[in-house]
Amino acid sequence: MKTILLNPGPVTLSAKVRQAMLNDDLCHREVEFAVLQSDIRKKILDVYALKPSTWAIALLTGSGTAAVEAMITSLVPASGKLLVVENGVYGERVSQIANRYGIANVQLAGPWQDAIDFTALGSILRADQEITHLAVVHHETTTGRLNNLAPLADLCRQYNVSILLDGVSSFGAEAIDFQDWPIVGCAVAANKCLHGVPGACFVVVDREALAIGAARNLYLDLSAYVAAQDSGNTPFTQSVQAFYALNEALDELSDAGGVEQRRKLYQGRMNQVRHLLRDLKIVPLLNDEDCSCVLHAYRIPKSTNYQQLHDKLKNAGFIIYAGQGTYATSIFRISMMGEISHADIERLGSALSEALKN
Repeated sequence: MKTILLNPGPVTLSAKVRQAMLNDDLCHREVEFAVLQSDIRKKILDVYALKPSTWAIALLTGSGTAAVEAMITSLVPASGKLLVVENGVYGERVSQIANRYGIANVQLAGPWQDAIDFTALGSILRADQEITHLAVVHHETTTGRLNNLAPLADLCRQYNVSILLDGVSSFGAEAIDFQDWPIVGCAVAANKCLHGVPGACFVVVDREALAIGAARNLYLDLSAYVAAQDSGNTPFTQSVQAFYALNEALDELSDAGGVEQRRKLYQGRMNQVRHLLRDLKIVPLLNDEDCSCVLHAYRIPKSTNYQQLHDKLKNAGFIIYAGQGTYATSIFRISMMGEISHADIERLGSALSEALKN
């Protein structure tokens, strides 16, 4: 029985992406790797129709957190100050990164279940003119919330503040306005909405912003990656097989109609699951309009607990995800990324009905 991953990455792979990892062994200093790397960088820019004269792709071997750390440590200047929006685990992780490197920072912290408080955000920006950058998680998978970035972007423009976007779990499926939002960096993992495998990540970076950034880390210095990759090289050994997989996954995204079609695909799957769980009297953590198309969180009924629910679904061929922090015992999460068929959704419905029987 095929196991379907419903956790927020890694995802269930398509046959073509899995097969791509069996391509020939390749040295990262050979011209064939340079071609592969160049193709991937172009295809990533094409996902949101970005101009290579303005934007660069820094491809790294690492997880989504590696991309976020590279973005924060490379793009906040030595004299800069970072405002971090915290309404989940991953916003809080950004603050941890800034503190580890001694980057001046302040937080707009709110309850994990809540939306961003834009009144409070405006007050902070108005009162602290030293803030140069704002870091925010687009899709906070702690709760499944898709943070509303349009009003945030308006405030950042008003106070001349640049946005560093954690797009790890949104890039490739959710709308990101690189033209009108003052984004200068966006961190992404290959094994989320792009349907690649763990081990490859990247940062979409504004070239002008990169030129005035800082180099606080050797391995995660985005300037080194962009300079090397622009010339067909790479500063360090890369995960060739993960790059093969990402290259194929990007082709599949394009062939399937791009970001808009992937968002519709996820939303259709999620609506099926959400309606089913409502019929089973399972309460979602957030309202529909507050959620991403990628992942939703649900309250665990009193008749069971997470481990029991997880184990029953695993035996049926599905992997769900636990809550984090204060939600560790009260919610479970279901993601709709990856290679999931209509038959898989129907089978999931039966498995959930059986697992949640009183």
